[in-house]
Parts: sequence; structure tokens; C-alpha cells
Amino acid sequence: MLQIENLAAERGDRRLFSDLSFELNEGELLHLHGENGAGKTTLLRMLCGLFYPTEGEIRWNGNDIFELREEFTADLLYIGHKGGIKDDLTAVENLTITSALNGDPLDEAQAWGALEKMGLRGFEDLPTKMLSQGQKRRVALAQLLVSHSKLWILDEPFVALDVDAVADLQEIIREHIATNGMVILTTHQEVTLTRGEVKQLRLGKNRSTATDAATPAKGEDSADA
Repeated sequence: MLQIENLAAERGDRRLFSDLSFELNEGELLHLHGENGAGKTTLLRMLCGLFYPTEGEIRWNGNDIFELREEFTADLLYIGHKGGIKDDLTAVENLTITSALNGDPLDEAQAWGALEKMGLRGFEDLPTKMLSQGQKRRVALAQLLVSHSKLWILDEPFVALDVDAVADLQEIIREHIATNGMVILTTHQEVTLTRGEVKQLRLGKNRSTATDAATPAKGEDSADA
């Protein structure tokens, strides 16, 4: 279980959100909404343990993630908006190196197989600087096919993908949730994320605290930004 209690974050002298509380359990997906500047990426990076909150706690199975450190990151896969792709490395090299750093080492044959499943057959051994933005995004998302992490945190994973790749990614996410995985993501695109209920969390610019906001719709939490 991921538990967030009374979380607050600031950027400079501006408070992004306050009094943010929610939880995520096995087999659940949380869709994070909000306009640009609302603090979505800040929240995602905070949930990964990359930023300390101004206030509040983030707990994984009852323990503070900043105390767990490596134990928590072993259960976590984070793919940011830029994907972390190194242009001078091939698709295979990017995937094998990143997977090893994430604690999911794989051999080249596994990397080639994952990249082929992501629609990159014929591009596996090219420097990624030669690939389109959509193809680079597929290289980053191939990590999902080889990851053993319970919790996936994905910042705009559908950006730059064509229709076929969007459909493939939707199915990958559904399968992860169906096998008791957990997903938190942001997306501005209209996509069907799972076959079950999706939790909703909205960061809104005109609220001073979450408790000041109107009662959210069923399955939806709200906060200020």
C-alpha cells in the first residue's frame, strides 16, 4: 500500500498544494489531473522519493519512503516525461543499462525481444538520436515489459505515441493492474486506462487547501495548487 498523508509542496515562495491525502492499493490505478503548473510532476517526483515534501508523509507498506530508500525504490519504476534516453546509446544499450540501474538486469536477447514488442524491430541497434520522438518514447516504455516493480509512476507516458503504440501501452498497463500491480500516471489524452475503476486525483489552481474544496466525485481526491 502507498499512503500519502497531509502532503504539501512549495516551489520558491509559492505553495503548489496542501493537505493532500490518498492511498493506493494493489490492483489500483490513480489518474492525476491538473493544468500546467499545478504541481503534477513535482508530486510524482516526490512520490518517487526524489523531493522532500514541505509537510506530510509518504509511506510504503506503513514505512516512510525516505527511511526505506533502496527497499522502496526496488518496488518502484519511474518513467518521467523525457524518458531518460541517452541519444548516443542504441535502443538496446539504453534498455539494458536502465533496466540494470532499476534492479531488473536483462541480457541483450531479452532487450531485443522487449523492443520488438514495442514496435521497434529494425531500430534496436541504432543510436537513439536517429529515432523519432515517438520511437524514443517506445524505447523508454520498453522498461515496462521487463520490470518486476510493483509500483509504476508514469509522467505523460502516451506523449508522441501513434495510435498503435497507445493501444499497446494501454494493454500493458491493464495487464499490470490485473496482476495486482499499481500505477500512478498523468495524461492529457483520452485513453481507456483499465477495465475497472480508476481513482482520480485533481490538483486545482484556485484552492487554498484540499479541505476547502468541494467534495470530489466518487473515487476522486482533490487538492489545491
